[in-house]
Amino acid sequence: MTRLDRLRDQMKREAVDLVVLAPGAHMLWLTGLAPHGDERPLLLGVSLTGAGFVMPALEAESARRGTDLPFVTWTDTEGPDAALDQLLSDLDAGDAGVVVLDECMRADHAALVTDRLPRATRRFTASTIGALRMRKEAGEYKLLKQNALAADRAMQAAWAAMTPGMTETAVAQVVRDSFAASGAQPLFAIVGTGANGAMPHHQTGDSALATGDSVVMDIGGRIAGYSSDITRMAVLGSPSEDYLSVHAVVEEAVQAALAAARPGVPASHVDLAARQVIADAGYAEAFLHRTGHGLGSEVHEPPYITGASDTILDEGMVFSIEPGIYLPGRFGIRLEDIVILRADGPEILSDLPRDLKVIA
Repeated sequence: MTRLDRLRDQMKREAVDLVVLAPGAHMLWLTGLAPHGDERPLLLGVSLTGAGFVMPALEAESARRGTDLPFVTWTDTEGPDAALDQLLSDLDAGDAGVVVLDECMRADHAALVTDRLPRATRRFTASTIGALRMRKEAGEYKLLKQNALAADRAMQAAWAAMTPGMTETAVAQVVRDSFAASGAQPLFAIVGTGANGAMPHHQTGDSALATGDSVVMDIGGRIAGYSSDITRMAVLGSPSEDYLSVHAVVEEAVQAALAAARPGVPASHVDLAARQVIADAGYAEAFLHRTGHGLGSEVHEPPYITGASDTILDEGMVFSIEPGIYLPGRFGIRLEDIVILRADGPEILSDLPRDLKVIA
């Protein structure tokens, strides 16, 4: 069954008449097409009986190489209105009762659609294409595993290069070079030394690593359209007993979240499992973010592992488990693994242990 067939089956289950997507992760997953998106409306419509694009003429020749779906083209002289009207007619969607819009679509493009469907109820993609994308296929798992191993190598390359006096930026460059050597596009490299590590999304800069510093390393790259994301901790020299005790709490929180993650369990229960460990250790206010996020063709995508999430976890879902404790002016500790959920629990994609890396 093709992904388009699967989407239509899901639309029937959810009583959705029309799905409209913009350039981005949803369109890429469904069609394999990644056209340039700008102020010109480029939209993919899927109904229960058809599918097709509203396509700017200047994109048509390039896009045609990636899909056999029909185009209704328009030029800058004509504007997109007639093309969109034609597509809705072709899809027999002019009287759609429920329309799903890509949440990443430009607001003005979304308005073009909704203005033409005044009686339609608008939803976003969570229950249709979003629900399908959350459950990874075997081929996607292989790509995610390949990405995870490339990230393992990049982390190890950074550790091998790290010395006192080296800047965060220089460490990040080692990460980027390693990703490139693996055939990956570098996406991000958060390197936070010492007190900088207490900022979860620290902007990697010119701070120099010093003996005694702990270093947060949160890195990711992309191969074949899929991403990696991993966080590990290193320390230059001997770690303090205080640091080791906090590191142990974060590791215990990871273990609790891994134990809680099972098919049929609400995502919120996984967040609670990690959060309870940290709260019991007296650091509740120092855990500043959710326990995890989905990962696939996007670094952050559903499911989100938060205390407010009502998502029920299922086999094939891929997400991070990454609790942390952040002590301003001192240090931060975050340990992150990406897992795929199997029938008996989570499989960690990385082969790199979460043990503290001590750099002598």
